[in-house]
Amino acid sequence: MGSDSMFPKANIERSWHKVQAPPTTEEAGDDAAQPHGFEAMLRARASLSEDSLQRALLICGETGERLDSVVTRLGMLSEDRVASEMAAHTGLPVVDGSALPAQAVEGPDLSVDFLRGIRALPIAADEAAVRVAVSDPFDPFVEKGFRFMFGRSVERVIARASDIDAAIERLYHGTAATTEETDGEIDSDDLERLKDLVSDAPVIRAVNRLIARASDERASDIHIEPNDDGLAIRFRVDGMLRESAKLPVAMRAPLVSRIKVMAGLNIAERRLPQDGRLRISVRGHEIDLRVATAPGIHGESVVMRILDRSKLALDFVTLGFDADLTARMREAVARPHGIVLVTGPTGSGKTTTLYAALSELNVPYRKLLTVEDPIEYRLPGVTQTQVNPAIGFTFSTALRSFLRQDPDVMMVGEIRDTETAQIAVQAALTGHMILSTLHTNTAAGAVSRLLDMGVEPFLLGSVLTGILAQRLVRRLCTECRRPYDVTDGVPDILRPLLHTAGAERLFHAVGCERCGGSGYAGRVAILEFLRVDDPVSRLILHRADTPDIQAAGEAGGMRSLLVDGVSKAAVGLTTVEEVLRVASGDG
Repeated sequence: MGSDSMFPKANIERSWHKVQAPPTTEEAGDDAAQPHGFEAMLRARASLSEDSLQRALLICGETGERLDSVVTRLGMLSEDRVASEMAAHTGLPVVDGSALPAQAVEGPDLSVDFLRGIRALPIAADEAAVRVAVSDPFDPFVEKGFRFMFGRSVERVIARASDIDAAIERLYHGTAATTEETDGEIDSDDLERLKDLVSDAPVIRAVNRLIARASDERASDIHIEPNDDGLAIRFRVDGMLRESAKLPVAMRAPLVSRIKVMAGLNIAERRLPQDGRLRISVRGHEIDLRVATAPGIHGESVVMRILDRSKLALDFVTLGFDADLTARMREAVARPHGIVLVTGPTGSGKTTTLYAALSELNVPYRKLLTVEDPIEYRLPGVTQTQVNPAIGFTFSTALRSFLRQDPDVMMVGEIRDTETAQIAVQAALTGHMILSTLHTNTAAGAVSRLLDMGVEPFLLGSVLTGILAQRLVRRLCTECRRPYDVTDGVPDILRPLLHTAGAERLFHAVGCERCGGSGYAGRVAILEFLRVDDPVSRLILHRADTPDIQAAGEAGGMRSLLVDGVSKAAVGLTTVEEVLRVASGDG
């Protein structure tokens, strides 16, 4: 049965838009004060507090979104809860995503815009009736519309909005939405089409759900990677990538473009990498995301770094410092002048440790300044600046200008070059505390790196206060970890360390529902702190080799990364396998 002969698509879509438009006072009459069925259900079933409901209604008025979308987006109710509440209130059955069809139901030619607008989908049909999955059972137009289009009675079932959206994209959108020709520029028609796509409610909801799920799973990064048959989604959880979802080809262009719009990037530029930032509300609190795009053969890939201030630990003990190391670190950063460095590879938590140090120093009588690339978290009471090499604002120029701001403490995101290193040394000599990072494998190796940059040894030995090297290892899940005796298959390299630590048992990672089957939940730092005392300063003055400085540091009480890692494994914080994975060759 064709839609042209029975019920023209344009007419039904005009009718739908008319239903969605707010009625005039004359049209509304006595019904103007009557709440929509979903709102009435929430009140009748006391599903939300009045404060939460009023907040959601206010957002609906500001954004034009549907109330059910706002309630789920803000985490007030889950989609499952919304569906079950609707089912209990209306008596209609609920179906999950597996009940939605693999192929479109035969019948009239249904418009994608029409299905998206009413958020409903035919899932089965016979000669007598058509079965329709609906997300809003209170909308009378849905039943009337499908009855008219199919010419038969309508049976409604309730499904989650996200399942309906995904099925509509899969069944009706096809691959026509893709525009992945990355080797040429987008023409004006394609650009307008992309702008329309990124404004579609399903795409908006897909991006919001993706970010919310990543936050729920404690992911630090979201990797969106286009390939020849779709869009692969991977989350980095506790430092390890894991597959999360596979989206259809039709979602490649709109989803990536939506993220670029949210991050303030140019959706027309797909040949060059871009960087941006966005903020979104997840489960009632704000999180920031750092967005980086890169061109690829199948389209642009995107990596989003999740910066959730509510999950940021800014104290040394939580980060993995024991009482002795906490005292050493506090003593080093509390000095009136000097340089404290944190070393390690990218992703080892260096910036978080510096933020913890700033938190310790952040009192009203101190002025704290930072120059970062980029700024990861906003710190109250700290003046933070981001470098911009495109206009000549680098670490060295920022550091030089900061000296005229009369600071007590300055954090430099990274010492990358000779000029920055020399300015940092001069700043420390003139009475400032400098905190910074350096890319070296060990604490002792930072000395050789700075000497190679051209810093004079007599200056370096006098201004260096302490050097911290760190790595992040996965923290064992306390619900499922399993102890075992140290005599059972421990690598020979660890036996002397275990004896020194007095360890009688270690722990295996097992896996349970709480940790998602990985055996790990969270991460903890393994650390070594080189205190630059007189013996170490004398070695620096004579340009001693790294092994000699390492030996002098250990003689002064420094524990190597490997020793600290084994000590943490002995008390059940991590496993020796994790320690060897990140610290072998560095201890």
